[in-house]
Amino acid sequence: MRRLALGAGLAWLLAGCATVPLPPPVAYTGDALIDGKAQLAVAAPRDRVLWHYRVGATALRRGDSDEAIRQFDDALTLTRGTLAAAGDAEAARARRMFRSEAEKPFVGEPYERVMAAFYRGLLYWRQGEPDNARALFRDGAFIDSDNETEAYAGDWVLPDYLEGLATVKLGGDGAEALARARANTPHPLPDYDPEANVLVVVEFGRGPRKYSAGEYGEQLRFSATPSRLTAATLTVGGGAVALPPYDDVSFQATTRGGRVMDHILGNKAVFKEGAGAVGDAALAAAVIVANDDDRHRRPPPKTQEERDKLRTEERERDQAAVVLAAIGIFSKIASAATQPTADTRTWDNLPQYLSFTALRLPPGDHEAVLTFQDANGLTAASRTQTFTISVPPPVDGQTGDLVVFRSELPN
Repeated sequence: MRRLALGAGLAWLLAGCATVPLPPPVAYTGDALIDGKAQLAVAAPRDRVLWHYRVGATALRRGDSDEAIRQFDDALTLTRGTLAAAGDAEAARARRMFRSEAEKPFVGEPYERVMAAFYRGLLYWRQGEPDNARALFRDGAFIDSDNETEAYAGDWVLPDYLEGLATVKLGGDGAEALARARANTPHPLPDYDPEANVLVVVEFGRGPRKYSAGEYGEQLRFSATPSRLTAATLTVGGGAVALPPYDDVSFQATTRGGRVMDHILGNKAVFKEGAGAVGDAALAAAVIVANDDDRHRRPPPKTQEERDKLRTEERERDQAAVVLAAIGIFSKIASAATQPTADTRTWDNLPQYLSFTALRLPPGDHEAVLTFQDANGLTAASRTQTFTISVPPPVDGQTGDLVVFRSELPN
């Protein structure tokens, strides 16, 4: 029994000692783009999409379209491959009782995947490909339509609105997409202007973060601290354009409803608790059976028959104690090894709010001022941005669209 207890106890200790190799250290420079690419270079395969997302967003805010395109193309390719591989070995392992959800390849929650599609759509439009941009905006709407909470299914605003605008630009009818967008925002959305040649996308506020809750960390939750900034204003060409928060990324994160993985993690948590309780009860019973205080109060056996009976009873008692101890120890091992913790890897440089406007501006340089306002309408002077919108002249009589992207977030 002592050997069994020692061996099982050692196995119990080792059950929680599986280690994951640490990535090589990164020499940080303080430059978000350089450091992000360095992290990507040493990231485990399961974390690569996460770092592609982060680096892509930083590059977009820097105005480095080529780098942003590379990052989001790699992220979208890896994500599609992972989602298409229904039998992916790592994802399957993450669903097992003794494996962590964080061991599966990261593809992001739906709101993160919508944002990746949205950013790539903007980059396609910037490349002069509104048809591909429209396809990415539609992808975003499709991703959001798979929602357990039906009241919030397909309720992003700008992916629908920009899908319709792209359709109009391509000579089609964007009325249906415009109607969907208007149905999901309290802020007025203007009719499409086919002649608008400057498309301005503005983001502000810090997006949601993930954390785990529940006794065993099995519940995925989102921290959505409201942004102090709630609106923006763009002044250009002698006029001012209000930029309300058409989309709230934190709202999208917190209104998704349950995930399939939530049920798996919940079952893991139930098993972990149940196995622990069984282990405690079995170990307690083993101690009680092994000690059997009643035998000390019995008179000593007088005959050989009584001595043989007593030895048989003691042997059976010891065997029962061993079995109970084995059940208890291995139940505790199973409880300790069960991994119900939710995956809290987060695309942590997303915005909270998205806004948009379409302008008609003649070729040439136009000085622009972007200001941000709080809930009281007061301007945050430290966030004011002054920049130049350079509208190129027509090429062969054709005027393309200029996509301007501005962010209040650090880059």
